[in-house]
Amino acid sequence: MKNRNQIAQFIKYCIVGVMNTAITLGVIFLCKSVCGINPYVSNAIGYICGLINSFLWNKQWVFRSGSAYCGEAMRFAAGFGLCFAIQFAVVWGLSSGPFGETEFPIGRFVISGYGIATLIGSIVYTVCNFTYNKLFTFRKG
Repeated sequence: MKNRNQIAQFIKYCIVGVMNTAITLGVIFLCKSVCGINPYVSNAIGYICGLINSFLWNKQWVFRSGSAYCGEAMRFAAGFGLCFAIQFAVVWGLSSGPFGETEFPIGRFVISGYGIATLIGSIVYTVCNFTYNKLFTFRKG
């Protein structure tokens, strides 16, 4: 039963991730295209909104934590930074190494080596960040 609960929790975590992506991209679009804000500032605002959304949903719904917000928010931000750095290292390592300038034809589409590296990096980020949040940010007891 514990394994089933962990799988359900990971699925919830992934649902929150999809919501974060939609919110981040939506805020970037609104800031840049509707409000005319600088694209880099719009990007930062979008990511901040996504990060806040992620923290709140993960705290309340995914991990159901009743602990104080401040400590968890700081651990959550640190985990984001750590997992982003790991993801970046994976993408950089694969892009400058085995995948380099390689292109992968898939039917009528071609995916670059960087695209494959980014996909792998996203998977690594998701698993690392879920694990970090489960073990450190929203740990029980």
